[in-house]
Amino acid sequence: MRFQGRVAIVTGGASGIGAAFARRVHREGGSVMIADIDGAKGAALAANLGDRATFRTVDVADAEALAALADATVEQFGAIDILYNNAGIGNFGLTPDLPVEQWRRCLAVNLDAVFFGCRAVIPHMRSRGGGAIVNTASASGLAADYGFTAYNAAKAGVINYTRSLAIDHARDGIRANSICPGPVDTPILTTGVDAIPGLRAEWEAVVPSRRFATPDEIAAVAAFLASDDASAITGAAIPVDGGLTAHTGQPDLRDRMAAAASA
Repeated sequence: MRFQGRVAIVTGGASGIGAAFARRVHREGGSVMIADIDGAKGAALAANLGDRATFRTVDVADAEALAALADATVEQFGAIDILYNNAGIGNFGLTPDLPVEQWRRCLAVNLDAVFFGCRAVIPHMRSRGGGAIVNTASASGLAADYGFTAYNAAKAGVINYTRSLAIDHARDGIRANSICPGPVDTPILTTGVDAIPGLRAEWEAVVPSRRFATPDEIAAVAAFLASDDASAITGAAIPVDGGLTAHTGQPDLRDRMAAAASA
């Protein structure tokens, strides 16, 4: 019951990692404001959780909508202790080919929204005497992936913006950390991956753990960072990627060397 008496906002909370985080915080005694652009899924999740959970349809790229979300959370639950900025989108395109509107939308949802959310909740956290902010960045913010120009830039921005939050607001009792997932079994990723024969196996082969993470595994790390168990951690960017960013990208020679030795 680490979140007994705590109030959390989670964006992108209707499915995937956000929904897993909402369930975990609620299960451990917290109240949860779930925000998402998908009204049907978000409302269904809040109804399933029952008491201490509610849903609000929000486009996180809208600063005024996030300010209203913060106010509504305080009105309903009395406070904001935790903000999990989890909403995100991806897009694919090389720089010469990427439409400006797609670049702007990707940065708006993945980076601007983190700023908008923090800007809205920090005054409430200050009045509360502190709080915890967790931002979903990505392994793609620690190193670049081919073709994901805007996404790579946005997630790298989330990591360094989170560091700024951490040092600027430590004296307010507010901690800020980012998590950097690798591939995760969420609908937003796997729908496209599984539509291309052989892509999942190829992708899993370059992850040292040889599998995608589950939403619950990512949410567990987010919940740890949001809890008092992480009271001395702020400004961190934590990979949750099965060892992906620990790897140089060089081929694994063990099997080939063993085969050559036995030949």
